[in-house]
Amino acid sequence: MNALVRGWYQGSRWLCVLRPLEWLFRRLVLRRRAQYLSHPELVWQPPVPLIIVGNISVGGTGKTPLVLALLQWAQAAGYRPGVVSRGYGSNASQYPCLVVAGTNAAEVGDEPLLIVERSGCPLVIDPDRVAAAKHLLQQTDCDLIISDDGLQHYRLGRSLEILVLDSERGLGNGRCLPEGPLREPPERMDSVDLVVVNGEGAFRPAGAHVMQLIPGALRALDGSARLQAAGWPGARRVHALAGIGNPQRFFDSLRRLGFDPIPHSFSDHHAFSAEDLEFGDDLALIMTEKDAVKCRNLAPANSWYLPVEAQLDAAFESALATQLNRQDSSGPGLRVSDAISGERQ
Repeated sequence: MNALVRGWYQGSRWLCVLRPLEWLFRRLVLRRRAQYLSHPELVWQPPVPLIIVGNISVGGTGKTPLVLALLQWAQAAGYRPGVVSRGYGSNASQYPCLVVAGTNAAEVGDEPLLIVERSGCPLVIDPDRVAAAKHLLQQTDCDLIISDDGLQHYRLGRSLEILVLDSERGLGNGRCLPEGPLREPPERMDSVDLVVVNGEGAFRPAGAHVMQLIPGALRALDGSARLQAAGWPGARRVHALAGIGNPQRFFDSLRRLGFDPIPHSFSDHHAFSAEDLEFGDDLALIMTEKDAVKCRNLAPANSWYLPVEAQLDAAFESALATQLNRQDSSGPGLRVSDAISGERQ
């Protein structure tokens, strides 16, 4: 898989052998979307506004920090927001499942647990996001729903779609799976309400809003300490652990903070064991917040995590409020005018 991913973003010519499969995948995606757009009776529309935060590429783009920022914005605006999520990697005893702070991440998934513990907002996981949204409305008093991922979950009606893209990786070679990293054709960008680009890389579509992930204070996994990177008392040579979609982004962040990280990359949503965190020396270990929720009972002494906050350009909140008000007044739901047309050869 690593060779395939490298090929997507390095423009490897050998991937063209997968073109027939890419063509078939693209046709199926377009047909499925068209089916929901032309048959609104197949779509369940919640009675409150619903914002989708998603992507069209495989791998992490920064959706979770944006969801947290949206929850903070919604609360400041007077909403009572809640979240629905697939709960990737979860193993709950039953679905839908209302996630509670302190739950084992192996049961509910790392990202849902992180969101609940950071925001305090209610969150329901279920692979069927319609069932998750209904359960959220039944069990809480939320009046706005944010869906963490789910852009392609068309049975779930939405008021607003926010697409998150990586400024360094962009759309890769611009091809759909398996020849490229895309879940939907690039033209899908034209039909969403807002586009957010994570980072200051070269990829920045016209009209996109820029999001920066700003590091916060380092925190000890055992809860005993909190300090700024500038006040780090030990050696700057540290072990850096990341089981996220783009681990290099985390390692680069540590370097910018003055650390000399020894990188340890794991697959996204990796289920860690104590052995994964043993490196045979006394150097400190720093990990992402997403990994920390899974490693609290596994990590050795002198283990830390680095939280990040999503910082968006000044125009984003205004555009968000304008788009949300516009959809509220015109009626929510999938908009038939958003249908994708045309296919690439």
